[in-house]
Amino acid sequence: MSSRTRARVRKTTAGVHTVHIPRQRGRRAAQPFVIVVPEQPSLTWEATRWVGRMLWRHRGALAPTGLALLALAAAGVLHATAPWAGLVLAVLAAGPAVWVLLMQRRRPGTGTVLAWRIGLALLATLAGIWCAAATGFGPLAGPLGVLWLLIWGTAQTVWLIVRRTH
Repeated sequence: MSSRTRARVRKTTAGVHTVHIPRQRGRRAAQPFVIVVPEQPSLTWEATRWVGRMLWRHRGALAPTGLALLALAAAGVLHATAPWAGLVLAVLAAGPAVWVLLMQRRRPGTGTVLAWRIGLALLATLAGIWCAAATGFGPLAGPLGVLWLLIWGTAQTVWLIVRRTH
């Protein structure tokens, strides 16, 4: 087999192969193709894959984190495009309180049931108020960044306790 039809492999630096593909017939002025193929993936790529696998494996346990990041991004986009939407969200923030009243009327709860309902309604109302304020003033304006962290931490903790993940 002649050298014109055989690919030549040359070892350059550590872990990298350079493959020279010979020129094709009929293309006299064209330069040959050079393909550089790394032998092993980089440490950054391995770390990124590991983090991605861990996030995917524990995606159910991290649902409040995803929702919190989505709310932060949505509040930022709404603040940039339509800050008046904060007024609409402020009205919707009263929804969880209405839900507690309706649930107590339909299925009266006492003790821990009532405590969980009130606690979840307070958390959801606080999150709605944060969304309204973040849409109007910006997601990280003033104490809104710290409030976002507190709401996220509380929601994630409650989620993990309720789910009893292992």
